[in-house]
Formats: sequence, C-alpha cells, structure tokens
Amino acid sequence: MSPPPAWPIGFQTMLVRAVLYVLFIGAIAQGAYLEALYLPTVRFSELGFTELTQTLVLATCCAMLIYIRQVLKVWPTVTLLLLAFVAASLVREQDYFLDNYVARHTWKVLVALIVIPSITWVIIYRRRFLEEFTHYSNTFAFGLFTAGVLTTYIFSRLYGRQDFWRAVLQESYTRDFKNVAEEVVELLGYSLILIATLELLLLARRVYLARQ
Repeated sequence: MSPPPAWPIGFQTMLVRAVLYVLFIGAIAQGAYLEALYLPTVRFSELGFTELTQTLVLATCCAMLIYIRQVLKVWPTVTLLLLAFVAASLVREQDYFLDNYVARHTWKVLVALIVIPSITWVIIYRRRFLEEFTHYSNTFAFGLFTAGVLTTYIFSRLYGRQDFWRAVLQESYTRDFKNVAEEVVELLGYSLILIATLELLLLARRVYLARQ
C-alpha cells in the first residue's frame, strides 16, 4: 500500500481552509440563532434548521466517504468502517420519521443492517484494516473525526442531561432548554466530522494522484 505523500500542505492553503472552517462553524451557530428567533413553530424540532442541517451534514459525509472508497480507492477498509458509522448516525437521526411513518424501531433494524456486515468485513480483513489505520491515525482528519465523535456522542449527552439543566434553571426549567443544548452541540460535533471527512477527501486525492 502506498503511504500518504510526504510533502507538507502549504501555509497559504491551510490558512484558506482554516478561514473557511471558521466561517462554516459561525454559519451553523448563526443558523441556530435565527431558527430560535424566526421559526418558533418548528424550532429545534425534526423540521427545524438544526435537525435538517444535521441530516444534510451526515448525508454529505456519506457521499464523500463513498467517493473516497469507490472512486479514489484509498484506505477502503478504514473508509468502510467510517462510512458505516456515519450512515448509522444518519439513520439514527431519522428515527422520528421512521418510527412514525414506517414502523416502530425501524431505525434500529436499518442500523444493524449497516453496522453488522461492515464490522464483519473489517474483522475478516483486519490485517488490511490495521495497515490502513496506521496511516489514517496519524492524520489531521483522524484527530478531527475523533473530536467530532466525542463532542456528539459523549459531551452532548452529558451536557444535555435533564438533571444538569434542572440544577441550572431550577424553577424556570422547561424541556426546551435541554433539547436546544443537546441538539446544537450535536450539530457542532457532526460539523467537526464533516470537516474531518473533507480533510480525508483532500488527503485521499493527494494519495490517489501520487499513485498515478
């Protein structure tokens, strides 16, 4: 397997990326603010800006990972596992629609159909996975992806605990505070995963071009 190209990314390129990422994070924060301000009937619901943006972000990540794996053919075992994780998250975000318009617990079945075959494949080709992961684990993309997962699945759950917000707001507590806190932090985490996936795509293109 070809290792990632050794040449560094230019400072100017990194600066442009950093500015774009700052603007993107600022945009989603502003979007959540405008949702609270101007969309009182659907704010922070399944049809609000935050939830729909979560879906869009995860769908975009899936598309990029499919492109990396199927077109660029870079680290196919690692990207399969990443794709399974992101696709399962995407399905999980649709639990309201699936439970209400298809059947209860449909999302759990779909997640199992995505995750179990993918993990089985990785176990079968574990040597290839470990070799690919050696390269991937030393990239900026891996660090960002890890940060996104920790933000979404650990911090947002703890930060959005009902007991925490009851302690903070006391008699003023309503469930809306908890929901807003959890959903906005989740969106931040998914956004970090999106940036990580984009960074992986850019790196994969460098690897792909180096192989030509």
